[in-house]
Parts: sequence; C-alpha cells; structure tokens
Amino acid sequence: MKKTMSFAVIHFTVAFTVAYALTGDILLGSLIAMVEPMVNTVAFYFHEKAWDSKLLKRAINMNPARKTASFAVVHFSVAFSVVYLLTGDVLIGSAMAMIEPCINTMAYYFHERVWQKKERFQLMSCHHNHAVAA
Repeated sequence: MKKTMSFAVIHFTVAFTVAYALTGDILLGSLIAMVEPMVNTVAFYFHEKAWDSKLLKRAINMNPARKTASFAVVHFSVAFSVVYLLTGDVLIGSAMAMIEPCINTMAYYFHERVWQKKERFQLMSCHHNHAVAA
C-alpha cells in the first residue's frame, strides 16, 4: 500500500499541472487532478496485484519496461475517459490522454526501479541479519 500511495502523490501533482495548463481553469484542473489520479490509483493497485501473480512473474521475469508499458495502456485509457467525461471536449481529453500519461509513465518507470532496488536491498538485509544471528 505504501508503494501505491507514493505513486499517487506523484500522479496527483502531474495531473493537476497538466490539467491546469490545458484548461486554464484552476477548479476544473483541480477536479480533473482529483478524479483522474484517483481512478488510476485504483487501477494501479489492481495492476500491481496482477503483476504480483506467480504466472506473470514467471512469464515476464519482472521486466520494468514491460510492466510500465502495460500500465501506460491502462493510464491512457483512464485519462482520456475521465477528462472527456468532465469536460465534454474530445481535444482536451485527447491532449490530456497524450501528455499526462506520458509524464506519469516515465515517473512510474523510475518509481518501479526505486521500489525494486528497495525490495532487493531489504531481501539482502534480511538474509544478512539471519546469517549473523545464526
């Protein structure tokens, strides 16, 4: 859950910045920035659950680039749908769906790399502590 929340903070920040830049409206930008990342945070949680399955772990070998690409597809779809529903404007929905997910996809990739390094470090620490205790 910490991983999901840390990505949500990044996502909210990027979504507001892009939405405000596209609409010029602080209220609409704020609304988009609240709804779109909320929906994507839920999608992110289920995406992580799917990627944690043994079948995907074995089949894909936890490649951060592949995992990032699969989340990008989810993210583009959610971004367009939410912004289009809130604005009724295909152009703004399309622009938001192209810009905001691209930025967040790059952020996601680096976020995933940091978490993988953290997990590896914790695993090495645990093994080291058990060896010392024994």
